[in-house]
Amino acid sequence: QVQLVESGGGLVQGGGSLRLSCAASGRAFSLYAMGWFRQAPGKEREFVAAISWNGGRTYYADSVKGRFTISRDNANNTVYLQMNSLKPEDTAVYYCTQDSKFDYSDPRSWTYWGQGTQVTVSS
Repeated sequence: QVQLVESGGGLVQGGGSLRLSCAASGRAFSLYAMGWFRQAPGKEREFVAAISWNGGRTYYADSVKGRFTISRDNANNTVYLQMNSLKPEDTAVYYCTQDSKFDYSDPRSWTYWGQGTQVTVSS
């Protein structure tokens, strides 16, 4: 059974930084792409970032490019999202995902999801 457990969310002032972690278990972590999505109240779930199985390729939403960095540690079955220069519009529940089938930016493409971690950015 696949488990994805996010951590690292919290309340931060605008301009600040947070680092999210997602610990994966239940299957061979290093074989699968990993991603991050977020969902703000009243809005659809949106793509944030994704990373290929070996970390060789990364993808970002335009809204976070240059501010967020996705990385992975295959030895420890963990994916990270370093978030810098945070803005109030980054406030959302952030979800970790595993195993994309066709399009990293489409939430329907991803097989497994974590329970989410709340990120709140104050102005």
